[in-house]
Amino acid sequence: NGAAYRALSLQGICARLKIHLIYCRPYAPEGKGKLERWHRTVRSQFLTEVDFQNLSLDDINARLWAWVEQSYHRNGHDGLGGLTPLVRYQQDLPRIRPLGEFAAIIDQLFYHRETRKVRKDGAVSYGGRIYEVPYELAGQTIYLLVDPHRNIPVGIEDREGGSLGPVTELDPVANSHRPRTKPNNDTLPKPAPATGLNPVESAYRRYYGNSTEE
Repeated sequence: NGAAYRALSLQGICARLKIHLIYCRPYAPEGKGKLERWHRTVRSQFLTEVDFQNLSLDDINARLWAWVEQSYHRNGHDGLGGLTPLVRYQQDLPRIRPLGEFAAIIDQLFYHRETRKVRKDGAVSYGGRIYEVPYELAGQTIYLLVDPHRNIPVGIEDREGGSLGPVTELDPVANSHRPRTKPNNDTLPKPAPATGLNPVESAYRRYYGNSTEE
């Protein structure tokens, strides 16, 4: 029930992927112990072994991924009846739904949607910057598709999720010469480490290969 799980962005992502988002009952911690146990394991087995002073964020993420794949997923868990997470996951493979039609647009499904009203000059603002959209949309309310990793708009949509065209950062000179005549509605766009190998470093080398440059 945290803010990240109640965010409209997550609700929209789940809706587009046809996933039913279920919230736990407030003030009922009994069913969330497995998550707390994961945090405890990360602190005791991973964080204590990582040399944060001499590694970049990308290096730390690479080591976390390697540790999860090489150690965490391959060790038995009491909560799983002694099974490893990997084996337990494989038991439910028949239940996993393939991406299918979503595979080609998976990144787009995770874009955030921000509501904006298009100005009279065919521009909108986001993150302190001005962006141009098709002038025919002036005065209309649109949805900016924002790449959350780069925090920049990459497209625009209508309320039904149909594409309304491109979005580009404002060119003041070009914008001043844009045609200002609105077309008829019929022409509007159609939706379309420390010395030695600790357990984390050992897992990192096994996962990425001994030839990995440090």
